[in-house]
Amino acid sequence: MATQLLASSGVLSYVSEHSQAEDDILRELRDETASLPMGAAMQVSAEEGRLLAMLVKLTRARLVVEVGTFTGYSSLCMARALPPHGLLVTCDVTDRWPAFGRPYWRRAGVADRIDLRIDPAVQVLDALFYEYGPGTVDLVFIDADKAGYTAYYEAALGLLAPDGLIVVDNTLFFGRVADPGAQDPDTVAIREFNRFVRDDPRVEMSLLPMADGITLIRKTD
Repeated sequence: MATQLLASSGVLSYVSEHSQAEDDILRELRDETASLPMGAAMQVSAEEGRLLAMLVKLTRARLVVEVGTFTGYSSLCMARALPPHGLLVTCDVTDRWPAFGRPYWRRAGVADRIDLRIDPAVQVLDALFYEYGPGTVDLVFIDADKAGYTAYYEAALGLLAPDGLIVVDNTLFFGRVADPGAQDPDTVAIREFNRFVRDDPRVEMSLLPMADGITLIRKTD
């Protein structure tokens, strides 16, 4: 029986070398994002982008909601995985960062599949509930301010279709969740969110020790 693998830089390089490579559009967006303040730390990894795309395909998603756009790398990965008439609604509180992604969305030919909304996430999620109705969203990806995770999760559950999937990023938060001495607000918020989801009878979940922690949550009721 194997124990959990601690990924060294060598293992991470091996994973990168033995995964499908980013195309020029994704790579150029990644490079531009990495040049921004905190850009490299805040964007999803190439491997996580591929996982998100695969989850969109596996769930046969037609309507996807993303909470937290940043520069739109994950948006691009998921939009590409949608069928021609699928839609990704993504939201952020400022257009400053998504503006970097727009040219790449157009170059990839998926700008018409991406509905970018600049508003607080709870407002966007509430609006979607009235626009599309309950049980209409196939997949929700949450990667935004940590203090809001539980509120976003609750709103997402109301939108989610039966057997729909919620994907939540940063649920290990640089490993700080396992350090009792880490009591900053973001770490505390992630710990509380993880406990809440673990004990929620409405879902089944799996917390994956990948990237900065990725939690997959399937709606069961």
